[in-house]
This record gives sequence, structure tokens and C-alpha cells, in this order.
Amino acid sequence: MDFSFATANSIHFGIGTARFLSRLLPRSTDRVFIATGASPERHQAVIELLEKNGINLEVYPISKEPTVDSLAEAIQAARTFKPQVIIGLGGGSVIDAGKAIAALIHNTGDLMEYLEVVGKGRPLDYPSLPFMAVPTTAGTGSEVTRNSVIGVPNAGVKVSLRSPFMLPHWAVVDPELTFDLPAEIAAYTGIDALTQNLEAFLSKKANPLSDAIAREGIKRAAHSLKAACSETLDRNAKSDLCVASICSGIALANANLGAVHGFAGPIGGMIDAPHGALCGSLLLHVCRANFDTATQRDPDGVVVRKFDEIALILTDNPAAKGTYAIAWLDALIKDLPLKPLSELGFDSDLIAEATDKASRSSSMKGNPVELSQADLREILQDALS
Repeated sequence: MDFSFATANSIHFGIGTARFLSRLLPRSTDRVFIATGASPERHQAVIELLEKNGINLEVYPISKEPTVDSLAEAIQAARTFKPQVIIGLGGGSVIDAGKAIAALIHNTGDLMEYLEVVGKGRPLDYPSLPFMAVPTTAGTGSEVTRNSVIGVPNAGVKVSLRSPFMLPHWAVVDPELTFDLPAEIAAYTGIDALTQNLEAFLSKKANPLSDAIAREGIKRAAHSLKAACSETLDRNAKSDLCVASICSGIALANANLGAVHGFAGPIGGMIDAPHGALCGSLLLHVCRANFDTATQRDPDGVVVRKFDEIALILTDNPAAKGTYAIAWLDALIKDLPLKPLSELGFDSDLIAEATDKASRSSSMKGNPVELSQADLREILQDALS
């Protein structure tokens, strides 16, 4: 058994942790470039606390999921400012953008040269600038991964910039920053955390360490997701979902993912829909296809046994089998404010293109069973409604 394992240099978790970011930075730090969401004022208190500690800040709003063009502009802004540290304060897209800025501020050349699938996959020549990830949603796990998902509009896909250098120096996870999330955003970011834990656990590239972390992530997400999306604030549920997000990022970074993300990346480049919402629309149908295929090909094999274990985690029923897991996911998705693919802007005319792109995606390589082109087309057809 051969595997390697890596994650963020340090993880700091707890309600209120984001109030003390300056304590984590080297004492010599006085210039920080902060990537935020489209509305930096949402986190003005965090920004002002950094300023009060004598740090000169450049606040750079990231209004949408990063693309090659928007990142080129952000990287140039960072180079002009000449920071000592980059901070990503926002959702997964902001943190992905921040990681890419930190990675490319000293690695020159065309961004496309460094991208997977549509680019040359050129390794980074120099380490990233120190990067701090401060997530304000619970789900993407980007705060502990070594890649950034970047849109390439000309190719109609989203692909990764990936390097061991891109693991954040600090992941600061403060559940308080997620307390005021609208239910819809909490649902589709939370379902992303559950999906990533499930896919990492089932991945053909899983290992004992990633499995242990994914199990905890599945349990935390499964038992907190609905409460975390409620109109009534449940601090414990919000905190558990943040833990599930960390688990999902660590697990996927060390075990890869599967067909849900194999589809979500390409489709996200074809239509304007949030990544987590796409995952929510695909999760049940991919799990059903994987379970049915594994049951037909190897009913006593590791994939079926893992689905049985997932069923136990989800239902707390020692007698539960894999079919229980599928039924549980079906019920959960119906209870959450999630939409099918058709309501996210995807239609049947796009199935052939999406299937072709998904079959070549890096995430698809981790799927626990080999799915045919017909299987992939059927998943998308089922996910439309």
C-alpha cells in the first residue's frame, strides 16, 4: 500500500477565531493583499481589526468564480501592491482565487501554461507567497486543498491549477462567519461538503488516512446539514458543517473525487450555476449509478462494502445496506432548497458535450467504478428533473 498525505500547514478552528488573524501572521508583516467576495463590507469587522494592528491592506473584491481573465487582473494588482501575505476571506471561489494569486505572483508566464486539461500543466517554479484561507461558507474545503478551480470561458470548462506549493500556510475556520448565510447558499455549499467526503471515501485512490477523515466528515455533514440550513441559528450544526468542510478538503486532496465533480467542473464552465448547486443536482444520480454498477460487477467487493458503511453512518442503523444510503440521500436532497439540473440552466441538448468533457476530467479518474458513455448520459438525463 503506497500513499502520501498533505494538508494546510496549520488549521485554526473556533467561533471568534477570525478576530485574531493578525496574531497568526509573522511579526514583520505589514502589507497584506486580501481577496474578498463582491461585498467586502460584510466582513468589515475582520478587515478593520487587521488595520488596527498596523497592517497596510489592499482589499480586492472577487465578484464571481475566478476565470483566467479575472485572475490575470487580480495577479497584476497584487504584484503592483507587493504584499508579504495573501488572505482569501470569502467563499470557495474567493479562496481559490487567493490561492492562485499567491501561487502566480512570483511565477510568471501565461496562466494557461499552468492549468490542467486545457493547458500544459506546467509545475510552479517558485513557492507561493504565504497564503491564509478564511472561509465564510461551509462546504468547499478549499481552505485545506492544493488546487484552485478556474474557469476557461473560451474552452467552456473549469479546470484546476494545482501544486503542493498551494496548500495554505494557515486555514482559519470560524463558524461565526457562516451564521448569516442564506438557507440556499448554506444548502448548496453544505451538500458540496457531504459530496466531497462521500466521493473521497469511495474513490479508487482512497487510503486509510483519507478514509478515516472522510468518515468523520460524512457523519458531521449528514447530521448537521438540515439544521445548518434552518432559519433558526443552530451554532452546533454550523460548527459541525465547518468541520465537515475541513474533512472534505483534506480527504479529497489526498484521495481524489469522482463522477459528481467530474461532471460539475465541465458543466460549471458551460452554464452559470454555483458549483455546490451542481453537486446537489448530481449527487443522488451518480451514487445510484455507482452502487448499481458495483453491485452488478462485484457484489462482495470493496465499493459495495463501502456503500454499506456509508449507510450505517447516515442512518445509525447497524443493519443498513447500500440501498439505505441511496434512499437517505434521496430524502435529504428533497428536504433541502436544491434544484435539478434543468432549473440551473442545463438542458438535454448539452448532454453530449458535458459527457465528453466529463470523461476527460481529472476528478472522473477517482470514480470507484468505470462508467460507460451511456451510463454518463443516463446520469445527466436523470438529473435534469
